Amino acid sequence: MFGRRKKNEAPVEPAEDAALADEAETGEDGATQQRLNLPPAPRPDGPWDESEVKEPGQGRVDLGGLYVPGVEGMELRVEVAGDAIVAATVVLQDSAVQLQAFAAPKNEGIWGEVREEIAAGITQQGGVIDEVDGPLGWELRAQVPVQLPDGANGVQVVRFVGIDGPRWFLRGVISGQGAVQPQAAGVLEHIFRDTVIVRGEGPMAPRDPIVLKLPDDAQMVPDGVQQDPAGGSRFGGGVERLERGPEITEIR
Repeated sequence: MFGRRKKNEAPVEPAEDAALADEAETGEDGATQQRLNLPPAPRPDGPWDESEVKEPGQGRVDLGGLYVPGVEGMELRVEVAGDAIVAATVVLQDSAVQLQAFAAPKNEGIWGEVREEIAAGITQQGGVIDEVDGPLGWELRAQVPVQLPDGANGVQVVRFVGIDGPRWFLRGVISGQGAVQPQAAGVLEHIFRDTVIVRGEGPMAPRDPIVLKLPDDAQMVPDGVQQDPAGGSRFGGGVERLERGPEITEIR
């Protein structure tokens, strides 16, 4: 999904330590390396590792690798890569948040590095990037060039958010009104914060997607097929009807 940037692995001679330390504090490259290699920051408000939640299924939809909070009126879609479900998108009125979890190194956060890669890809396409310290920490607010249904060129405003956890990284992509109106983003930000990640104990390469599954009571509905609202949904309809949605946020 992401191309991991190669790092300089050449040994550093002791005599060079002081000079390189000064460069790391003052030089642009050194400052970037310091930011990229930081360990995961504390997460007092989530997202949560499965070890931090006693009952992850309480009030959440079990997708295997993710437990996604359920809210009234939400619709849940999944993104498929080959035969694997790799992302889930919560649609709420005219806003959406896509959730995707990846394996990560044990003692190193990758969100700083991933932000740089996303920003570079969007800039190469002619988009505009603004890196800000938002409600969920450092995020990218992007204006992405798109082609409108009538063939004209337009711009889609998207927020890329991310949190590093223990051996995992959760990325969120907020679109629609939630990307431009703070009052519309509150519920989506809550969903992102209250998601539980199930990394598993098996070996995984950094940045491998954490594969998801359908809930036991879910039905896969092809994208574009309309159905009557599912009766009896504990979240007000839509959650038990998982739709296959487009992967709109993987920008290379």
